[in-house]
Amino acid sequence: MTRGPAVGPCQTRISRKQSGAATWTLDYLNRLSAHYGIPVPDLVAGVDRSIQCLPTRRRAPLPGAAQLTINP
Repeated sequence: MTRGPAVGPCQTRISRKQSGAATWTLDYLNRLSAHYGIPVPDLVAGVDRSIQCLPTRRRAPLPGAAQLTINP
């Protein structure tokens, strides 16, 4: 499997998951949850809920601004 930075699959695989062409595994959701510090139920509750739960230090300060990258 091609790995992307910090969490797992490359952008192509993530795009396939986001579009519904591939499924999310519980293992991958758990890794995303740990990486972003968002509980899995909030992570899958939709974009708005996920962003509300995202720690402030991880949010981009302005639309289009770079987000902080944290490597494990």
